[in-house]
Amino acid sequence: MTIILMRHGKPDHPNTGVLDAAGVAAWCAAYDLAGVCDHPPLRSQTIAANAGIIVSSSLPRARASLERLGLQPCEVNDLFCEVGIPQVKSKRLQLPTTLWLAVLRLLWLCGYQDGQAESLQHARQRAVLAAERLITLSQQGTVLLVGHGIMNKMIARQLRKRGWQAEKHASSRHWSTAIYHRPFI
Repeated sequence: MTIILMRHGKPDHPNTGVLDAAGVAAWCAAYDLAGVCDHPPLRSQTIAANAGIIVSSSLPRARASLERLGLQPCEVNDLFCEVGIPQVKSKRLQLPTTLWLAVLRLLWLCGYQDGQAESLQHARQRAVLAAERLITLSQQGTVLLVGHGIMNKMIARQLRKRGWQAEKHASSRHWSTAIYHRPFI
């Protein structure tokens, strides 16, 4: 039994500019609606072709990535969606988009909540459910999940906790894969 976690392709959304807090909130909302603008490398296509059960996050960039791979999902589930980034209310502070994203993600990892974004604790609980769902599906064959960077890493951690062995660990690059095999003992 094998579970493949693949990150979506490069989003068709600019990652440049200096924004205030309202601007970064709008940027994040548009990012969640974006498709992808690149094609999967041959290695990702080859790995994906080995899967018999295709699962996807419901976000457009994951669905568009599956289309670029020429695959149809047998399950699309919000359980596999990326963890949202919390927002702050500041009209004065202006930062480059990439710095905003790094700072807000770091704040989230430290427990910051804005009342709208999912908490770290809830995201961990969702990763447990996602790993359990993938393990159940893997009983029918090799599973490919096309998902997202942070959530894929959280799912991978849950798989390792359950004794699944990593052939390849998760990366944060677009189209990267992490491959896990069920425990033998």
